Amino acid sequence: MKKERNAALGERVWSGEARNVSLGQVRGWIGRKGMRRWWRLATKGTRVWVMPAQGEEGASGRWWEIGSRCHGGAVWVSFGVDVNGFWSSALIMHYKLKFITKNFIFNFLVVLSDAYDPLDPNGNITIKWDVISWTPDGYVAVVTIFNFQQYRHIQAPGWSLGWTWAKKEVIWNMVGGQTTEQGDCSRFKGNIPHCCKKAPTVVDLLPGTPYNQQIANCCKGGVISSWAQDPANSASSFQLSVGAAGTTKKTVKEPKNFTLKAPGPGYTCGPAKVVKPTKFVSQDGRRVTQAMKTWNVTCTYSQFLARKTPTCCVSLSSFYNDTLVPCPTCTCGCQNITQPGSCVGPELPYLASVVPGSGKNSYTPLVQCTSHMCPIRVHWHVKLNYKDYWRVKVTITNFNYMMNYSQWNLVVQHPNFDNLTQIFSFNYKSLTPYAAINDTAMLWGVKFYNDLLMQAGPVGNVQSELLFRKDKSTFTFDKGWAFPRRIYFNGDNCVMPPPDAYPYLPNNSSRPHIFLLTLMLTLLLSLVFSYAYA
Repeated sequence: MKKERNAALGERVWSGEARNVSLGQVRGWIGRKGMRRWWRLATKGTRVWVMPAQGEEGASGRWWEIGSRCHGGAVWVSFGVDVNGFWSSALIMHYKLKFITKNFIFNFLVVLSDAYDPLDPNGNITIKWDVISWTPDGYVAVVTIFNFQQYRHIQAPGWSLGWTWAKKEVIWNMVGGQTTEQGDCSRFKGNIPHCCKKAPTVVDLLPGTPYNQQIANCCKGGVISSWAQDPANSASSFQLSVGAAGTTKKTVKEPKNFTLKAPGPGYTCGPAKVVKPTKFVSQDGRRVTQAMKTWNVTCTYSQFLARKTPTCCVSLSSFYNDTLVPCPTCTCGCQNITQPGSCVGPELPYLASVVPGSGKNSYTPLVQCTSHMCPIRVHWHVKLNYKDYWRVKVTITNFNYMMNYSQWNLVVQHPNFDNLTQIFSFNYKSLTPYAAINDTAMLWGVKFYNDLLMQAGPVGNVQSELLFRKDKSTFTFDKGWAFPRRIYFNGDNCVMPPPDAYPYLPNNSSRPHIFLLTLMLTLLLSLVFSYAYA
């Protein structure tokens, strides 16, 4: 089999090749030539129907398009999510097949096709680089990081932005940010640059920085709010003076290989693209100036790149069934007996020695020992049923001893959010990525009350209740309708229990018969006692 490679947009690729899928692309079969078939790369979001060739074995499954076994023993299937009639391609899975008589073993090789989020299809982080003035050997620029994601924010310890200079540029000085390393500046005499590294990494300054070192939207410790939750704080800026660079629009070169950590991996940044110069309006609105040159860098997030395992899970319960459906076992990992430090129990006497002090967070989790081993669990409880309304209780529990989640948020998809009547102790915003469909809600804490989800322990949880008005044409407790379709915590998709494990209505089991038998026996005994004492 040939060596794997990335395919270009629009390229015809023979199906006999083993290959990777480039970001933002989906493969779809468009023809065949003899025993070989070629594939067309479709644009993001296209619903691709892959038809099996005659005599070949197909691959199908839940939410999959029909796939076919290609020349070379590889199967490609389009895996997507059907959101009320809107199809969104999520990723491509490449299955290498090994045949053992009539049975085959699937070796999974997951290849990410894009960072497309069906609940936030236009979400991204845009880095705008504005050259605002020239210097004798370079320029002064203001770099702004805009978070255009509806619900995915950047929390402490904050963002770090890196790039590679196109030439031999240096950073003379910075305002509102700093590089993590100075690098080798030995070739300079007298004034020493702030940074001489070919590939610098910049971080935000902390709150309380002196005013002469600040600019607008700086000095928040790298924390950036999401666009829907707090648009006023959804940007972060710093200023830098670049030397040994061009001094005209034609000679200045854009940096390359941009990287963004927020605070860990997960973001993939594209190349810098020159755009129309940014215009700046004075405070009185009477004068407009513009940048000498502007370029943008777009970064998109993928949960699969951020972490190898999920970060949250969902458990379910209801008033009409005694069954508590827990998070699936080993959702985020399994307890490792050979490595006792993989999790800790809440009763350990030395727990305080491994938990960081107040206000200190670690990106590497230390979780409480549970069957699911997730840092976050979201519990959805169908609490009460009224004539025209029904009530749900949502509880978010933190099992991570190393993280206080500030400005946390929860995104829930359920068809009854178009009739949400009241929510208690949480903020609420309706998200309508597909305009006419109002089935997605964003929830977050009330400032200074429960906007901080404390680390694992007695106070490591937040909760609220939601009151929905019934729509007579759609409302039912049957077949798990009362439970959410999906849940995100801080922008990461939480693992749901399998649908066949959802709490069922009593009338689908033998329980009604037991209840009726008990009722009949009670009435019979009442009659017996009444006649006995008559």
